Amino acid sequence: MSTNGVHEEGQTGYAAISYVCDKHERSLSADTVRCYNELTAKGEFGLEMESLRVDQIGALAKTPHPFAGRKNITRDFCENQTEVITDVFDNIGDMLSQLHTLRSEVTAKLEENGELLWRFSNPPAFSDPDDIAIADFKGSVYRDYLAQKYGKVKMLLSGIHLNYSLPADTVSELARASGKDKRRFQDELYLSLAAGLLRYSWLIVYLTAASPVLDPSFVKFGGINENAIDKYASVRCSEVGYWNFFTPTFDFSSLDAYIKSIGRYIDSGDFISCSEIYYPIRVKPRGKYGLDELEEFGINHVELRMIDLNPLSPLGVFEKDIEFIHLLIIYLLNLELPLPDECEQIEAVNNMKTAALFDTESAVSFGGRTLSVKNAAGKELEKLYSFAQRYCPEYLAAVKYQLSKSCNESYSHIIRRLFSDDYMHKGMTLAKQYQGSDLNVHAFCGNFEK
Repeated sequence: MSTNGVHEEGQTGYAAISYVCDKHERSLSADTVRCYNELTAKGEFGLEMESLRVDQIGALAKTPHPFAGRKNITRDFCENQTEVITDVFDNIGDMLSQLHTLRSEVTAKLEENGELLWRFSNPPAFSDPDDIAIADFKGSVYRDYLAQKYGKVKMLLSGIHLNYSLPADTVSELARASGKDKRRFQDELYLSLAAGLLRYSWLIVYLTAASPVLDPSFVKFGGINENAIDKYASVRCSEVGYWNFFTPTFDFSSLDAYIKSIGRYIDSGDFISCSEIYYPIRVKPRGKYGLDELEEFGINHVELRMIDLNPLSPLGVFEKDIEFIHLLIIYLLNLELPLPDECEQIEAVNNMKTAALFDTESAVSFGGRTLSVKNAAGKELEKLYSFAQRYCPEYLAAVKYQLSKSCNESYSHIIRRLFSDDYMHKGMTLAKQYQGSDLNVHAFCGNFEK
């Protein structure tokens, strides 16, 4: 057998995949297996997708946000940074279906206004940072504060945030089995999941990085060494992306400890609020995100913030990547990983930045043991394939898809090959082709579906 990069023993490539018993893996009871089966069928999924509006020559749009009053369509840092926010759905397919509807509404309106949606996480060419208009939220000074502190250029980087919460009935059942109060159990479960996702953020970045091409204007005004223009597979997740001036660390042992560990940064003046902490994973309450709300209502979901816009998909994201992330979440719920200390958290963030490099032979570190990103990913994908075989066969195709990318050609390699010679012209051709298109066909490489 040889399927999408999965090889029999004795062949080149990955060794035959057998079930690997990780030292932190739990012994699953029949009831827990049933819960995992429920997790593959249910859950709560929501997605936020940012994209820049551009005019017919690819310049940043200078018009006001054209979707005033639309609950699901807002803007982020820039007035021209359109953000589509789906409702919450109990399956990935319905979430992506609404995303398609909302994106179609956006492109139709922009077409009326003579504008287009830029399809990359990295911005188009711009002549001056003064061209970047801060989002006009009346009475809000928060974005002005961010612009003054971090500059406006890196705020142009756009991406995807995936929100996930576990099925409420499954949490209740697991809480009863643990003998703990449901609220305490739920908070601790999400904190443990967030810590696990932090450890594995490098893997998500490695598999979804899709922003390897930069316009020289971003290099010039973003303070990036011009020799590093070809260094990154995901600029926004790399060392030159949108980060704080230092790596904050948190106490994941309880919600109270977690809130206090954030509060100390706010009290010291490092951050103005918890929203200023630019981190791959957040735990969030339902509704408004704030420490008071977290304390009062507890954790409702985790937010994954490291996914690039994918120009190879008209939707901006591939379903199999979201399915894989869901599988990874289920897998992490099966591991009894120790909570990371400060050094391990900093190591995890550094691994994520390393995974954002174009060179897949760059080394990630795990407690002093180093592996190339590509080899480390191969080992983890083998474990996830075996886990899916045993517990979540619905997601085997999603793992095979990731193995195929890792063994053959990644998103970032395809995108660099297609766009690096004429980023702006080809980027505009892509934007025009995708405007109103339902076809999963790429402007330069034909049908991309694997």
